[in-house]
Amino acid sequence: MTRRKEDPLRPFTEGERHWLERISRSRAEPAGHVGRAKALLAAADGRTYAEAAALAGRRAGDTVAARVARFNRRGLPALAPGHGGGPAPGYGEAERGRIPAEFPEGRTCRREPDRERDGTATWSLATLRRALRSAGDGLPGVSIDTISRVPRDAGLSWQERRTRCDTGTVLRKRKAGVVAVTDPDTAPKKS
Repeated sequence: MTRRKEDPLRPFTEGERHWLERISRSRAEPAGHVGRAKALLAAADGRTYAEAAALAGRRAGDTVAARVARFNRRGLPALAPGHGGGPAPGYGEAERGRIPAEFPEGRTCRREPDRERDGTATWSLATLRRALRSAGDGLPGVSIDTISRVPRDAGLSWQERRTRCDTGTVLRKRKAGVVAVTDPDTAPKKS
């Protein structure tokens, strides 16, 4: 005889059932999402947590029970995996919002580096880390990994935002002043 479920699965809304069935049949979704959706659908169809775990390719019904409890609280976002171990993130949203204030954007920076204070004319991840650690309102333990991850999570890329020269165009000093000279063979060389 099975024991009583502490947190039984709540009834699905019509949209939730539709998405769970769709995800459970998907070949493009991550395998973990597919297995979690299958387990939730099996539990909703009246199977025990152990049977639902077996149908989803898991060993223990306790994992299904934990997933059911999370689904009851959060809904469909419970299909995504949680924190996978390791140290907890050291900075919250307020602290992580401090990094984009220094981050280069497009061809210009929100704050250009000061040669005297920052010791550089262009930002790199290491110089950004040094500037953030030494600032009064900065982040004393920020790592290069955190500095590169925050813009990536916001949809930015460090490499795409770095300032670069236009290929095939240079500035030359002439008697009349500085002139931009363009190489006519640049386009054929690129293709």
